Amino acid sequence: MKKGKKLRVAGGIIALVTLFFLCLPTYMRNALIHWYPDISDTYLFDSHAVTKADTCWEWPVAPDYNTYALDSTDRAFLAEWGTVAFLVIQEDSILYEAYWEDWTPQTLSNIFSATKSIVGILIGIAYDEGYIGSLDDKVGKYLPEFQKGKKSKITIRNLLTMSSGLNWDEAYTALFSKTTQAYYGDEIRKLVMSLEAVEEAGKKYSYKSGDTQLLSFVLEAATGQTISAYAEEKLWKPMQACNDALWNLDKKGGDEKSYCCFNSTARDMARFARLMLHKGNWNGKQLVSEAYLQEAMSPAAYLENEFGDGPLDYYGFQIWIMHYRGMQFPAFRGLGGQYLFAIPQKNAIVVRFGHKRSELYEREKTVDMDGYLDIALKILAERE
Repeated sequence: MKKGKKLRVAGGIIALVTLFFLCLPTYMRNALIHWYPDISDTYLFDSHAVTKADTCWEWPVAPDYNTYALDSTDRAFLAEWGTVAFLVIQEDSILYEAYWEDWTPQTLSNIFSATKSIVGILIGIAYDEGYIGSLDDKVGKYLPEFQKGKKSKITIRNLLTMSSGLNWDEAYTALFSKTTQAYYGDEIRKLVMSLEAVEEAGKKYSYKSGDTQLLSFVLEAATGQTISAYAEEKLWKPMQACNDALWNLDKKGGDEKSYCCFNSTARDMARFARLMLHKGNWNGKQLVSEAYLQEAMSPAAYLENEFGDGPLDYYGFQIWIMHYRGMQFPAFRGLGGQYLFAIPQKNAIVVRFGHKRSELYEREKTVDMDGYLDIALKILAERE
């Protein structure tokens, strides 16, 4: 084939590929461009600011701050999974703190599905304040799209415990999945309102980001505020956050992607664990009722677990329940290994941000999770 003809054929192929790409839905084009979500996606999307407090509460630094030296095995473990921030806090003071790459105490990171736990706490506040009459209210009381058919039976409690029975598929890596469409698309409200009930609600736990997104729309309908504005008023400012957070939107002026996309510093993120350790109280002010938070941090054992072999023992109201070395405690978890652990048995908090996590599971936990806790407990043990 002559050189000119080869160039024309190559040009034709490029033109066809370009045309095909341009004909794809927006979310598919974005997914192919950016390929896979990462904690550095903070500024990839439009956002609403969740404004910091007028007067911030700084974490005290422990007298033995950063005196612990990681051994080579633990350093390698943290590096293997692309860790960028690792904090260990005990008795309200920072004991150990380390950052990698270009992360600092002021760097915002997308915490991905750890955001779900924030939504769960905000639902509790709205319930405490009377905006939500009952956790067993039908979702259709707040969202007209859920007033007919099998969807009309779904309650707020079903959404809180991931037992809605809706047809959401949880896969960031699948181009055609609803999760990919939610992350890279620009019509998240339309997407979740179109979901259909395919299983009986309130029977079995099945992790679905769509359930959390619906909770945020319930909250907005109940309170008359966007979820970012409500979070700022009821949590971020009262917790005396030192940095503005960002809540990514599906488009400019659109809806918060509340199932995933809260962006915070590691130090500010630790405030949520402190709130849990103090049973919903922040420096003398009760931000969320102790009764609600206690239920949120307890397994919804009236549901069947995802494995079909017994009651649910690892999930409450949008909050994970960790089982580790004979201890049980609450955790926030996000894609790529964004972890927040509140350990009342040690009066301690552990924060880990990073680029990736293990894809291997031991039942509900990825196998890397215990590794971060192992390192934290070594640090804590040094001062005992």
